[in-house]
Parts: sequence; C-alpha cells; structure tokens
Amino acid sequence: MSDFKRRTPFFRVGQVVHHKRFGYRGVIVDAHTGYEGSDELKKRVSPSAADRNSPWYQILVHNRAIETYEAEINLEADTSKEPVNHPYVPVFFNEFEDGSYSVGGMEN
Repeated sequence: MSDFKRRTPFFRVGQVVHHKRFGYRGVIVDAHTGYEGSDELKKRVSPSAADRNSPWYQILVHNRAIETYEAEINLEADTSKEPVNHPYVPVFFNEFEDGSYSVGGMEN
C-alpha cells in the first residue's frame, strides 16, 4: 500500500486557472484525485511519486487549440475574471460568470 493518500481536488470543473511556471490560462474540464494519464504522457511529464497522488486536471488552454494535463501544484486560481478562448469551451460549458463557467455544453 502506498504511503501517499489521494487528495480531493482543490479546483473545480469550469474554474479558470493560471499555470504558475508557464504562464498560460485555461479552464478545467476534468479533475482526478491522482495521476491518470497514459504511459506515453507519463514519459513526457514524468510526475514524481508525490505528484502522482495529488490532484491532476485536464485543461483547455486559452487562445490555443490544445489541452493539457497538469498537477495541482503547478496551478493557481486565475484572477483576471476573463473567459477562455478555446474551440471546445462551448462543448463543455454554457455560461461564463464571475470568472467561472457553468457545466453543460452544446445539446445535440
């Protein structure tokens, strides 16, 4: 059994965050209590044992048509109160208010 216990994610789906090291903004579309990325992704991000047991987030990156998978330790709440420009935002969310999105995207 691991010495590490998984923690409840601090950030929520729909919250806009800022990456502390790389400076980009984005909106969270999924949150995990521990690392759940693929083996291929693990080779690129190389999470430490502690990071594997801390929350991780799938993020739509502002002004870029990409998604990232980041450990909570690398993120902080975005204070700009500005929406995120990403082509998938309407797929996941419907309203933006006070710096956060409401879950519920496009209906088919």
